[in-house]
Amino acid sequence: MAQNYDLVIIGGGPGGLAAGIYAARSKLKTLVLEAKPNMGGQCYITEEIENYPGFPETTGPQLTEAFKKHAEKFGVEFVRAKAESIVVDPNSAKRTVKASNGETYECFAVVVATGASARGLGCKGEEEHKGKGVSSCATCDGAFFEDCEIVVVGGGDSAVEEAMYLTKFASKVTIIHRRDELRAAKSIQEKAFANPKMHFLWDSVIEEICGEGLVDSVKVKNVKTGEITTLSTEGVFVFIGHDPQTDFLDGQVTLDDKGYIITNGKMETNVPGIYAVGDVIQKESRQVVTAAADGALAGIWAGNYVDDVKAHIAMGK
Repeated sequence: MAQNYDLVIIGGGPGGLAAGIYAARSKLKTLVLEAKPNMGGQCYITEEIENYPGFPETTGPQLTEAFKKHAEKFGVEFVRAKAESIVVDPNSAKRTVKASNGETYECFAVVVATGASARGLGCKGEEEHKGKGVSSCATCDGAFFEDCEIVVVGGGDSAVEEAMYLTKFASKVTIIHRRDELRAAKSIQEKAFANPKMHFLWDSVIEEICGEGLVDSVKVKNVKTGEITTLSTEGVFVFIGHDPQTDFLDGQVTLDDKGYIITNGKMETNVPGIYAVGDVIQKESRQVVTAAADGALAGIWAGNYVDDVKAHIAMGK
């Protein structure tokens, strides 16, 4: 038998938790489904956070715990399970979320907050050093590398732009690229080549990220010669793309050409009663604070939507 809620939020990152806070505070019976052992998404694995308003010095786990406690205060419920599908019956006001725990959850509205995973290098030492010198967010972590020598992996617009941003902090930024030329727009390349802090290592890939605890070097392989060298570095920033976690939607809502969910200013998708927030949506900036803002908007507008649906049901419409 299906369990009934007003709102089901899929994903327990900052966007999902903020949506839960706003929805539950408006007296919606709210459930958060999170597949991972810990809430917080990408935020949880960030070692230090110093750009979230009101928290000048905190960590990802600490900030996540504060979000979760705030949501629990207003009665948000949590279940560890992965959403496998959303069923929309055009003849019913209810949406049904089927989960990996074998349960089904009926609700009037759904907020998709499943995030996007940064593509990794897949090399030895990468997982062990995430949050300890390995990052995929220059805005989040750049300030921690003041006067350091760091490397950036990638050759597209984002990689080169993020590398130039990192020169505000680092003493030297080396782009490691598997080709012998960048893929970034020519205008971006010109700025990069003119920056005295920027350096380039062509035809190369990282084979291993090394360091006891924190990153202290990388092993780099030249793809043409096969030669492996060791390069000292205190940080590895990876910008080779992201993968939005939208496969379970099976094309049910409108996505852009990269798989991100398209929403309007109310965080609504093209399907009534389905909202989306955070890194999973088409947007220009992906930060903890912007995800939380998305979640607040979704919580507000989903609350209004649920109230309207209930009012229509009460009137027999």
